Amino acid sequence: MMNLNRLYLNIEYHLLNDSKPSDYLKELYNDPLFQQYPFDMLYKLNITKQSPKYHPEGTVWNHTLLVVDEAANVKSKSKNQKVFMWAALLHDIGKPSTTRDRKGKITSYDHDKVGSALSKEFLLFFTQDKDFIEEVCELIRYHMQILFVVNNLPFADIQGMKEHTDIHEVALLGLCDRIGRLNSDRKKENHTLHQFLQKCK
Repeated sequence: MMNLNRLYLNIEYHLLNDSKPSDYLKELYNDPLFQQYPFDMLYKLNITKQSPKYHPEGTVWNHTLLVVDEAANVKSKSKNQKVFMWAALLHDIGKPSTTRDRKGKITSYDHDKVGSALSKEFLLFFTQDKDFIEEVCELIRYHMQILFVVNNLPFADIQGMKEHTDIHEVALLGLCDRIGRLNSDRKKENHTLHQFLQKCK
């Protein structure tokens, strides 16, 4: 029987080698191992709702599968494909604990910060590679910055982002996040990405 560590390595293999890693992840979802800690952090994504206005694809898990496939298509542009693909898979891991229904409006405030901490906990279960973990966690911590910076929101933190991670990696992940939904407009999102990079100069 496959153990947790083997499952982690299998996931990594498919993230790095498949053109559509979602195919493997969908198969994996009902594996009993995937319901065990720490994989249960990902398992919970499929029972976490999102705003139908912004995420017509449904649950956070559905969104994550779309993002991972988008990431697989552009990972060659990343300076570290392993970091990039794990960040894509774990980027919304903070949503189950932060999602609230506020009078019919579904929100997940601070899921980026919570997700950064949870992804560290997740990865430490399998590896002691501190640099790898740090890079994944910082990408997740700042993955919402495209939205914050372009819309001049108070959560924008260009300086912090520059100090802790690579803006171009954030941009690449952020673009996959924005396109990884059923109602996305690729042309519009690419324009938003350009605006983000200009503002960060």
